Amino acid sequence: SSQLLTRDTNSAYTPPWGQVAPAVGFQLVGLWVTGAVCFLLVHPLWESADLVPAGERQSPINIRWRDSVYDPGLKPLTISYDPTTCLHVWNNGYSFLVEFEDSTDKSVIEGGPLEHNYRLKQFHFHWGAIDAWGSEHTVDSKCYPAELHLVHWNAVKFENFEDAAQEENGLAVIGVFLKLGKHHKEVQKLVDTLPSIKHKDTLVEFGSFDPSCLMPTCPDYWTYSASLTTPPLSESVTWIIKKQPIEVAHDQLEQFRTLLFTSKGETEKRMVDNFRPLQPLMNRTVRSSFHHDYVLNMQAKPKPSTSQVTS
Repeated sequence: SSQLLTRDTNSAYTPPWGQVAPAVGFQLVGLWVTGAVCFLLVHPLWESADLVPAGERQSPINIRWRDSVYDPGLKPLTISYDPTTCLHVWNNGYSFLVEFEDSTDKSVIEGGPLEHNYRLKQFHFHWGAIDAWGSEHTVDSKCYPAELHLVHWNAVKFENFEDAAQEENGLAVIGVFLKLGKHHKEVQKLVDTLPSIKHKDTLVEFGSFDPSCLMPTCPDYWTYSASLTTPPLSESVTWIIKKQPIEVAHDQLEQFRTLLFTSKGETEKRMVDNFRPLQPLMNRTVRSSFHHDYVLNMQAKPKPSTSQVTS
């Protein structure tokens, strides 16, 4: 389908950043292939970053369905978000973030592959210039047009988010794919705020929002240990990637693309293709919470084995 294409789809698309980077290193944001020419683009976020070129647990990755390993020990994921902890939405020059008050355990997740409660810090999205790509993770080399990340930190082991982000098992990120489909009422609440935060470093209050409404109904997920996908790329993340995408309308994704990487007064650069290229799996195992059959490279209907609890 049109919303699920390989990352290297042929395209005449002109990238938002005018420079072409060498095809090496970790400072790269997006990857496009036009004929035999590979464009790797540098966003200012990456230019002076303290990166981890020797990292062996980097994200995002391509999830190979048939290579994922069912783990019967994975617990149901329990999600408990308090809408009153939602604070504001702001444009940080790379995405738009919805941030939460995280001094208490009012908005937490537990279970799944996690040993402790993790507090919700913020959520944000990654998306493409067109609907053919945009997600950071891929499944069997297929892209979705966007990907939601809900970022949580381990408040049992660490005093604050900043400390947790530097240490193993410090963070837990839920990834949810977005695909083209019907209009999403709850996503529209976010879309309605975007004209107010068009430019970098603009912020608007955004209260009483429960992001569990952005979760798919299917509880199945993949999980693996890895890193943040933006600098400092710390290898502190337990990823929980939901198997089932949520649906959004094309016009809703188009509103994401009206945002700008740039501040007021600067030359406008559209906020698109804010994803990191795929990283090698190395020797890691991707575990799944569900049984699955893989026949002739086709995804058979899975047999759910876990439940998802929301409160």
